[in-house]
Amino acid sequence: MNDEKIIELYFARSEDAITETDRKYGTCCRRTAFGILGSHEDSDECVNDTYMKVWDAIPPERPAKLGAFVVRIVRNIALDLFRRRSSVKNGGGYNSVDFEEIAECLPAAETVESAVNRQAVLNAVQKFLSGLPKEKRVMFVRRYFYCCTCAEIADELGISEGKAKVTLQRTREKLREYLEKEGIGI
Repeated sequence: MNDEKIIELYFARSEDAITETDRKYGTCCRRTAFGILGSHEDSDECVNDTYMKVWDAIPPERPAKLGAFVVRIVRNIALDLFRRRSSVKNGGGYNSVDFEEIAECLPAAETVESAVNRQAVLNAVQKFLSGLPKEKRVMFVRRYFYCCTCAEIADELGISEGKAKVTLQRTREKLREYLEKEGIGI
């Protein structure tokens, strides 16, 4: 079923909307949540919470790209759960390799000024990504948005894991150079 028909089901308040959303995007949602949390049970919980949020958001919201809308929600829910579970107060600590890899390419801790410039950073990253060849852009988004492992990316793209790692490392270096050239402090 196409996205527009699924959205119409939400507007009609039909429970089939959730079934169709799960049929079309459930695997991607579960994989994204699992990439962040590393737990199938937690991933399923995040996906269920996501469907509840989507149900509450549509209507009045009418997303242009339902898949991106749903995956963004599941990703945010999974990141929130990850932060709660790994907070220092709860005996954990921040140790996600995925985010440490990309942290060296992003601006330092947020200040009032950096909060104001956040949109400029997002626009610069989006512009950088749009200038990449498709394979590199897919690798980057899969790694840092969907939280896929290098092995998963390599498998999906039919390349070696080493090539995936090296390509991601070089892309991060180019991103850092690009942001510095754009005047965005790192």
